[in-house]
Amino acid sequence: MSAVEMNELLQLAVDEGASDLHLRVNMPPILRIHGALNPLDTPPLKAEDTERLMKSITSPESQQALRDNGGADFGFAFGHLARFRVSVFRERGNVGVVLRQIPAKLLTLEQIGLPEQVRELLFRPRGLVLVTGPTGSGKTTTLASMLNIINEQRDCHIITIEDPIEYYHPHKKSVVTQREIGVDVPSFAEAIRRALRQDPDVILVGEMRDLETMQAAITAAETGHLVFATLHTTGAATTVDRIVDAYPTDQQDQVRTQLSVGLVAVISQLLLVRADKPGRVAAFEIMISTPSVRSRIRDNKTFQIGSDIQTGAKYGMITLDSHLLNLYQAGLIHYEDLITKSQDPDSVVEKLKETAKSKR
Repeated sequence: MSAVEMNELLQLAVDEGASDLHLRVNMPPILRIHGALNPLDTPPLKAEDTERLMKSITSPESQQALRDNGGADFGFAFGHLARFRVSVFRERGNVGVVLRQIPAKLLTLEQIGLPEQVRELLFRPRGLVLVTGPTGSGKTTTLASMLNIINEQRDCHIITIEDPIEYYHPHKKSVVTQREIGVDVPSFAEAIRRALRQDPDVILVGEMRDLETMQAAITAAETGHLVFATLHTTGAATTVDRIVDAYPTDQQDQVRTQLSVGLVAVISQLLLVRADKPGRVAAFEIMISTPSVRSRIRDNKTFQIGSDIQTGAKYGMITLDSHLLNLYQAGLIHYEDLITKSQDPDSVVEKLKETAKSKR
């Protein structure tokens, strides 16, 4: 049996539409397709196989980082077919590799499932737009698609700060500068501070992972830039609380005031396995800042934001639970996901019963 080659595995990942490819010792290569893990029908990989496969795609610098720090992350292009975000690491003394496929084609807002009102956010002169959700929920894809719309329709300078760069954006109507952490600039916070001197209109911050980055992003939004960023939170209220709680107690009132002025929208998303056909579908919660939302943030009453979202449909707002319910009633997701992913399962069940009654 000839040894499996990285090119064959990458080609298979592209052909099968796999989101991830896992390479581990004592296991065959595994593709994640529509959320499920599918081991290939090949012999288990040996230590020398994973080492060889890793070396075939990893630069000498990243191999050095693997030796020094036990791991490295980078992005690379598989010809013109796809880009992959790669994590190489040591586990139990062996080399492991996980490759996440980054779709080559950017989606429209309609294809992602976002309401048309979200498009208006892309034409705001300034403010902070947060896209949140757990790892693997499609945040990067949503942001890349939003930036692509700006790139096609606005003449502005877009700066992206990522770790690593995932989607490559060619210059269209806009000029796009893409900076990679660890390659072009040492940290997110440093990159945002530098960006402010580079005449930006739009700044994308790949991840607000520490206080320094949050402060820099909020300041950039305040000083007249449209800033997009991600956080690993679910729901608008939780997102605001997470940012405020990252600050020392004596600064929390000030940051509430800053957010009440600067925050334009929070879009939370989850990716769920479809019930009607193979594939996945996104569920969203969308909060758009209105005077009422702003005062709730300022007065530390984020727990009341949910009721604003419920009544804010005309602004394009929707709660996660409402969207999950819509998806379930349209036959797009399973009952189990409706219940486990909703923020208030009891009231979702209650609503289902009411709908059933009204149909009788």
